[in-house]
Amino acid sequence: MQISGRDSNRYQTFTRRAALLAGLQGAAFLALAGRMYYLQVLKTDQYRMLAEENRVSMRLLAPLRGNIVDRYGRTLASNRQNYRAMIISEQTPDVEATLARLSRIVEIDEFRKRRILRDIARSPRFMPVTVVEGLTWEQFAQVNINEPDLAGILPDVGETRDYPYGEEFAHILGYVAAVSDNDLEQAQREDHRLLKLPGFRIGRDGIERTYDRQLRGTPGSSHVEVNAYGRVIRELAKDPGKPGQELVLTLDLDVQRYAWERVKGESASAVVMDIHSGDVISIVSAPAYNPNLFNMGYPTAEYKKLLESPYLPLLNKALAGMYPPGSTFKMVVAMAAAEAGISPAQRVHCPGHYSLGSHDFHCWKRGGHGAMNMHDAIKYSCDVYFYDVARRIGINAIADMARKCGLGQTYDFEVPGEKAGLVPTPEWKRAARGEVWHQGETVIAGIGQGYLLTTPLQLAVMTARIANGGHAVVPRLTRALGGELVPVPKPELVGISEQALAIAQGGMNGVSNEPGGTAFRHRIPDPGMELAGKTGTAQVRRISRAERATGVIRNEDLEWRQRDHALFVCYAPVHEPRFAMSVVVEHGGSGSAAAAPIARDIMHEVLLRNPSTPQAKVPPGSGNPSEAG
Repeated sequence: MQISGRDSNRYQTFTRRAALLAGLQGAAFLALAGRMYYLQVLKTDQYRMLAEENRVSMRLLAPLRGNIVDRYGRTLASNRQNYRAMIISEQTPDVEATLARLSRIVEIDEFRKRRILRDIARSPRFMPVTVVEGLTWEQFAQVNINEPDLAGILPDVGETRDYPYGEEFAHILGYVAAVSDNDLEQAQREDHRLLKLPGFRIGRDGIERTYDRQLRGTPGSSHVEVNAYGRVIRELAKDPGKPGQELVLTLDLDVQRYAWERVKGESASAVVMDIHSGDVISIVSAPAYNPNLFNMGYPTAEYKKLLESPYLPLLNKALAGMYPPGSTFKMVVAMAAAEAGISPAQRVHCPGHYSLGSHDFHCWKRGGHGAMNMHDAIKYSCDVYFYDVARRIGINAIADMARKCGLGQTYDFEVPGEKAGLVPTPEWKRAARGEVWHQGETVIAGIGQGYLLTTPLQLAVMTARIANGGHAVVPRLTRALGGELVPVPKPELVGISEQALAIAQGGMNGVSNEPGGTAFRHRIPDPGMELAGKTGTAQVRRISRAERATGVIRNEDLEWRQRDHALFVCYAPVHEPRFAMSVVVEHGGSGSAAAAPIARDIMHEVLLRNPSTPQAKVPPGSGNPSEAG
């Protein structure tokens, strides 16, 4: 059969196309075969590892938080078992109905319900979300018994922070609380997975906040086999991680508890410190709160009461309460006067008032004290004497001595919220208020009133520096961290003469141990335990001429907020000082009646428990180591 020329051309074209297509198919097959060889033979180890990683998941485990102990190793904050109920949303057809059934066993208010639903919406459906924590054993047992009727509810036992002494240490230890959205925004990237763990807590206040990272520890990990949906099938390996570091405080548990009992029921604070090392032996603020409730979630109604209380239980008054120092400031003025050249023997007559221009400044004693020298002026707390010397030496000399005594500054104390107070000067007033300084303001500064503001911690430091010979001791709260002692720097001299210090010390001794002293009836009579102190009464309102004309104004006849603050500072023992102390009772009336008895009792307890240098805990491997104002 012959093929025409036209048909021959068509046949040749078809043959070339078929050959080209076959060549392309062959090339594609070779490329595919080569790629398969590359992936299955040359890269077999790499993809085997990737497949294994897809099957095995590593999950973080929250470490145990480090313990906080007192100077003798007694536990102040630790961890305990936490009975809780969690929910896995994919295991229940109706989350809200399940929560409603659970609320018949344990209370779930609307606020907590909204938080639970928010957490569920943010988490994978197979991940457990905490519903309630801190269940009693009876509640936990009921949840377990009713588990078949609580679809998706998972009873669980974890760890939670525990504060065995509650209110007594609340303002110092602070508390831990759940992680907030703001915490996640501010956290470093490597912390995000840890902070998102169910039930994880961070330090929110106090020492817990300051040393949060050291107390957290190092997270562990759990290697688990998971399916394609990320659900755990079995655990393959587990590393529990490293617990947080132990924190040893300078506090004495026994003294702290005793001090709390003495101020409980008042709106008050007390600070006890070692005058040489700065170790804070006790620091309390009343009223307080239960830090364990912050850990679990403070009930809304109870938290509202804390916010609305006129006694400010959330405020750490020892660090952040600012008060006029009243007559406790008179030692500062006396030392400033001695340094300015005023003779301690020089007398000032007190008729009961001091006139400056057309204004009269009154002494607390209506009839006056008569002729007073510097020692007697401190002993009897004569206002007129200090009005006079304050005017003569000027506010700048007073302010300079106040700063040497540690007032008007912070000490980088380990607990957040420390206030600096205020030591006023003409320059300060001009800058802060745009006004000039008046001589009358110097006069009232001489008795610790006016613009002057101090904290109880500052008053304890002031007293310590007077007692230790003018060394710039600063308070400290941390004795050791992670088994390593925190070094105690040797305090430098602040530049107060021995003569000036002797005047202040002698005057304070007269206040407590000489008949007629404003705190003589609240002295410690035990030989070798005598304290030297100074009463203080700080006015919170101006007394009018009409009130003065009617006679004695009694604090107990006024509303609580209008009563004077009561203060007392002291150190002991007199002849070999070791401890300094300050007590402030808000609106307590008078220093001698309200604050001095509290200070005396606490100081007596300190001396009984510390007859000689106490053997505090040494971490392993660290070696030996106004009535009268």
